[in-house]
Amino acid sequence: MKYPPTHHQDSDKNHIIDVIKTYPLATIISVKDNEPLVTHLPLIFEDEKLIGHIDIYNPQAKLLKDNANITILFYGPQCYISPSIYSTTQLPTWNYIRVHLKGKVKAIEDKQALKQSLITMTEFLEAPNPKYTLEPDNPRLDANLNYIEMFEITITEWEGKFKLSQDKKPKDILAAREELIRANQDSIRMFLDKVF
Repeated sequence: MKYPPTHHQDSDKNHIIDVIKTYPLATIISVKDNEPLVTHLPLIFEDEKLIGHIDIYNPQAKLLKDNANITILFYGPQCYISPSIYSTTQLPTWNYIRVHLKGKVKAIEDKQALKQSLITMTEFLEAPNPKYTLEPDNPRLDANLNYIEMFEITITEWEGKFKLSQDKKPKDILAAREELIRANQDSIRMFLDKVF
């Protein structure tokens, strides 16, 4: 049996890009001396590359240069699927959307490019109804440019993992889809009520 099952793999690049654009907070993983370094950063998909920014004091910043290898994960929605939602007898499972990418990363040293990239990222993250604009003459922006490094990732491998009950009957696939929507809305509220 092939693993992961083919019906849970999505090789449609447009679907993968949609996940990246909708859920831009990525986990980036580098390896130094056989130890993984992990950072969570928003990345913007632009011209077939991922663009990001990292604090110069983050130990991983030193590894985001010189065509280094990197692994990037993006997380779409996920939830437990109870057999009770299906019209047929099933076992409990977990549905999720994940994107796994590999790439080559390099630093972008140009401070003007960094500044424009921060402005562009803010525009993207504020869309579609912006309530804030990062202005080029913002003194706080200029004051922080020396503490931020910009990098770009050229994607070399794309993998979409869309486990959405595709192996079930059409009625059960739809029930799992509705459960994913409901569970995500409810779980966010319940979790925040506990911790915040």
